[in-house]
Amino acid sequence: MQNLTVLGTGVLGSQIILQAAYHGKDVVAYDINDEILGKLPARWEFLRERYLADLPDATEEKVDAAVARIRPSSDLADALKDADLVIEAVPEVLDIKRDTWAKVAAVAPEKTIFATNSSTLLPSDIADATGRPERFLALHFANEIWRNNTGEVMGHAGTSADAFEDVARFAEQIGMVAIRVKKEQPGYVLNSLLVPLLSAAADLWVRGVADIETIDLTWRKATGAPAGPFQIFDVVGMETPYNLNVRSDDPVKREFAEIIKRDYIDKGRLGLAAGKGFYDYEA
Repeated sequence: MQNLTVLGTGVLGSQIILQAAYHGKDVVAYDINDEILGKLPARWEFLRERYLADLPDATEEKVDAAVARIRPSSDLADALKDADLVIEAVPEVLDIKRDTWAKVAAVAPEKTIFATNSSTLLPSDIADATGRPERFLALHFANEIWRNNTGEVMGHAGTSADAFEDVARFAEQIGMVAIRVKKEQPGYVLNSLLVPLLSAAADLWVRGVADIETIDLTWRKATGAPAGPFQIFDVVGMETPYNLNVRSDDPVKREFAEIIKRDYIDKGRLGLAAGKGFYDYEA
């Protein structure tokens, strides 16, 4: 499991890429065009500062070596030609994920194991689109994976035991604590706990019960947590809560998505990685 290809270079995809490279893996960073890939050097510099600040063993030389092990590509066949493992981190929309995996299945080597980083979708929702359901499962990372280092491994009924353990061992090799999820669960363990918190915070805000700062302050002070729910939204980035809520049957959740799109995404306030989201970080 030395050769990794990551599909998608957004907030979490870029973290998976650098984390794997930092732990010695050779990584291909795939995205749909060279314009997107051209933004990666700035992303590595942003993450460099976080690694140096958060990890006692991090050095400039180690981060430089990690970046040197990353090869960008916008050609899917080229990106997959040597892959032992593919991790998909494309937008949280079922049709997009299924379409991506169908294209991957057409060109990936037989040896390659497929893993989705989906936050909420089940592997069984996607497995048939991969062409190799027995070698398909989920590997889900918490945001800021260099310090929130859990890797939740979750198969579906058709996932082979060997593929499951191979992915769990890979997670451990790149510095994760492998969380072996015993049965399919929307949201795994982490998001089954986290999403209700974030949804409750959004509901309180949209309905005018309390403002963002008060909601976050309440959670931090009353629980001792280091961050409130809207600070967590900023770490996750705005695209994920927008995609998760825009088609909801709940009118409050749909309104939350509309506000995110109008007042944040459309204004470039994409979250911590962009320097501004619900809060300003640029200073």
